[in-house]
Amino acid sequence: MDKKSVMYAVGALVIILVVALVIKPMVTGQPLNTGLPVAKTPQPALPATPLPARTLTPTPQASPSLPTPTPIPTWDKTVMTIGFVDPSTYGISLNLTLPNGTRIDSVGRNTGRVLFATIPGQYSATTQVIHIPFPYWEIWYTVEPAGKMGGKDQSLSSSTVKGAEGITHTFLQGSFSVTIPTFTLQVMDGDDPNRIVRTITPPGGLDSTLWTGSDPRPWKEKFFEGRKDYYFVINAQALSSYTVEIRVPAEYIGKY
Repeated sequence: MDKKSVMYAVGALVIILVVALVIKPMVTGQPLNTGLPVAKTPQPALPATPLPARTLTPTPQASPSLPTPTPIPTWDKTVMTIGFVDPSTYGISLNLTLPNGTRIDSVGRNTGRVLFATIPGQYSATTQVIHIPFPYWEIWYTVEPAGKMGGKDQSLSSSTVKGAEGITHTFLQGSFSVTIPTFTLQVMDGDDPNRIVRTITPPGGLDSTLWTGSDPRPWKEKFFEGRKDYYFVINAQALSSYTVEIRVPAEYIGKY
């Protein structure tokens, strides 16, 4: 190869290198590739942009449907007359005999009362504590006054004395006193002395002349509490006697 041909080849190679390393990067906007390390300029960090706050939109809930109130029927105050129908409408035959009902408690209950305790006396007094183990009990009491109210059973006598000069004088003889019989029974709670369970006085009073009909004695009081301790405070005045009885249902006996 001659010297001229070598120069052409070297020139073509230089042109190719210039195009590849200079002209092409300039056209494409890329940095020149010289094969040497290129110092990169650090780029400032961009401030972090906060994300916009997310607003939660509540989902509308369907309101519960309230039940429609049933209208109250009205009545025009007209009295209706209920008519009769053929019994066969309800599958009933008049030829059928209705069965006799059977009592559930075919064995009769013992409704009697059994004497549990008694308090006989004449004067005011306070009793000892007594335990009543039954859930129900009754007090039956009888009071006998010493005399009729207001001295209605008392009588006076008179005598006539003839004095001087023929003058007569009439004198009343005997004594007259007014008695007012009274009876009060207080039922006290044995576990709480400040609690008065009941205060009992004879209904209608003790004046037998004011009693309507037959003798109401014994008077009765019912107690729907029990299974606890009780004591009794009695206030008596102008009585010949009284009797207080505690009675319980006969069917309780043997159960408690």
